[in-house]
Amino acid sequence: VEQFKRTQSSRDALHAKYSSVTGKTVVGDYEWGHLQIDATSLFLLALAQMTASGVVIVFTLDEVAFVQNLVFYIEAAYRTPDYGIWERGDKTNHGLPELNASSIGMAKAALEAINELDLFGSRGGPASVIHVLPDEAQQCQAILQSMLPRESISKETDAALLTVIGFPAFAVDDPELIALTHKTIIEKLEGPYGCCRFLRDGYKTAKEDPRRLHYEPWELMVFEKIECQWPLFFAFLILDGLFNNNQEQVQKYQKMLDAVLLKSEDGIPVVPELYAVPKELVDKEYENPGSQIRVAAGKIPHMWGQSMYILGQLMVEGFLSPGELDPLNRRHVTETKPDIVVQVVLLAEDSLIQDKMALHGIELQTVSEVAPIQIHPARVLSKIYTLLGKNKRMGLTGRASSSEIGLLATSKLYMLADKILAFVPQFMDMSRFYMVLDTNFLVDFP
Repeated sequence: VEQFKRTQSSRDALHAKYSSVTGKTVVGDYEWGHLQIDATSLFLLALAQMTASGVVIVFTLDEVAFVQNLVFYIEAAYRTPDYGIWERGDKTNHGLPELNASSIGMAKAALEAINELDLFGSRGGPASVIHVLPDEAQQCQAILQSMLPRESISKETDAALLTVIGFPAFAVDDPELIALTHKTIIEKLEGPYGCCRFLRDGYKTAKEDPRRLHYEPWELMVFEKIECQWPLFFAFLILDGLFNNNQEQVQKYQKMLDAVLLKSEDGIPVVPELYAVPKELVDKEYENPGSQIRVAAGKIPHMWGQSMYILGQLMVEGFLSPGELDPLNRRHVTETKPDIVVQVVLLAEDSLIQDKMALHGIELQTVSEVAPIQIHPARVLSKIYTLLGKNKRMGLTGRASSSEIGLLATSKLYMLADKILAFVPQFMDMSRFYMVLDTNFLVDFP
């Protein structure tokens, strides 16, 4: 965590998987696409939702410090290429990380969900509250909206985006963009057995060469029209319909999912990982896409798919309500919000400026006259944020001191040790931003 905060390098990332028995790492630092911001973000999102529901998970300030540092770990998701939800980076499997909309969306959701959350619940205090710079979540939103319905440079779209526009992230607040992304996924990826992960996905297909890790872009054409279909995404579409009270969608995908479920020896419905075209039927599938019978492959049951299926059935049968799965009410993100009123406060730097402005009929207070509010440059706020999550016992240093402070962060009042603090925007700090010395740049002349 410490190394990654400084470098944002994929080689310094948290490991993507650990042994379920020992809790130790199972592959080396360079042997896997460990940098998966969506996974760390999902952990923080789930932690926030469970804590908000009343479950106490964090008990010590050391743990609070670690969670705060995880926030700093994911806050730059909007500019950090990672290996994405499928762990392989770009779809040629060259091991190249790229910006993934699903990772950015999950990070945005996590940052919003855990901001100002007391990890000790009702028994906590200021020391157990997690803080997020609002500019980081806003940056994630801006990049996410500019990318959708695309997943990344190499992926036109991805079924994983269902987790961003719906449960569990609910990261998009534009109904039209949600509808466009949903429509794109259905049109490009849906099949009778599930949804493809993305176009030209060779994973588990009959044409995949298990001896090769990488493909050239032109070679990916061999996977076109025979991509494996994942029933998992039918489960997500059922959940999406339930959260949006769209019974027609629920019934449609309930029927489609029931048709591809398997039965265990005990007669329990089982969700397979995927359905693939058998090798002997590949040529016929090329000629007439969707005409051939597919067979279940991969892990059976697929624990992720099975979990989503069970959640959906519990909701369908009335044992769970949307509010119990989403206590933070993120599902209401698309509802109309009150207009934001922007208020700008003007202060005179000293009495000389105050007198000059008074000659023009503008009455201002000086910085010293607004007590008890203290006015500081943005670099002071940056310094304060470096103290968050700092923990000598765990070797955690808090937020990087070189990190920028955005406009939204300086647009708030802060309470620190019974003092009220306000901060001047960073672009007005002459020691950090040279353009402030150019008055023609700052002032809009008619």
